[in-house]
Amino acid sequence: MEKVYLSDAGPKVSPAIYGFYRWNNDAENTAANMERIVNLCLELGINSFDHADVYGNYQCEELFGEVMRKKSFKREDIVLFTKCGIRLPHASQPDVRIKHFDTSGKHIIQSVDNSLRKLNTDYIDIFLLDHLDPISNLEETASTLLKLKLSGKVKNIGITNFSVFQHQLLASYLNTPIVTNHIELNLLNTAALDSGQIDYIKQRYMRPLASAPLADGRIATGTDILAVNVREKLQEIANKYHVDIESMAVAWLIKLGALPLIGTRNEQRIRNIVNAFSIDLDSQDWHELYAASK
Repeated sequence: MEKVYLSDAGPKVSPAIYGFYRWNNDAENTAANMERIVNLCLELGINSFDHADVYGNYQCEELFGEVMRKKSFKREDIVLFTKCGIRLPHASQPDVRIKHFDTSGKHIIQSVDNSLRKLNTDYIDIFLLDHLDPISNLEETASTLLKLKLSGKVKNIGITNFSVFQHQLLASYLNTPIVTNHIELNLLNTAALDSGQIDYIKQRYMRPLASAPLADGRIATGTDILAVNVREKLQEIANKYHVDIESMAVAWLIKLGALPLIGTRNEQRIRNIVNAFSIDLDSQDWHELYAASK
């Protein structure tokens, strides 16, 4: 897969990105499974991997670090995202009583240092804030992000699940570009497109990262009315292109300019997403699918 710029400020990433946000089953969170998925992604041309301190019940970064220690690929050949902001109760976090957001300078620094240690790396290519704490001191948050970038620990700054106004608010405190905003977007959830969030991301010369591109499998197997209706239209149009409906669903996102953020562990589903890049979707077919999503 030919690499693309994430924004006009960089960096280059693979046009599909693998994220570990679905790794919630402790029994399956093993170094062997991590290595299998990472190797499959690299084989398919996906060299960009998205983490967070909380993913996999606080395990995924460390599992990825174990894969990194095997040195089967070079650090400079991959792009690492990680993030912090959400705090979740867990045995390893005795001070966390309730799910909440924390974008304080202290928490950001602690999280970055822990992520570097767990991932077995000296730098993070893109560090993101996951949601914005509404009671945070934004001057402190922005100052901390800038210091981390100046130190070399963080190469680029991004955000996750920010509204347009939150995006504008944080940007007003920074003198360095925000290079991406991760948002949920798929044919069963077009809220980011309908609200103008996608338009604003494009206005800032960024490519939106679309998490849950297959709606957690609901596009293929959902039994609700919307899923059934969208699947029927997907099947109709996919037959014209001789492709799987999941590939067609992702081709719809790609036509919009989004980069799919893959979360599944299902190998065939990962391949279906990658196959979407070979589809030249007609504009009227795109609009037919968009209409079906309503």
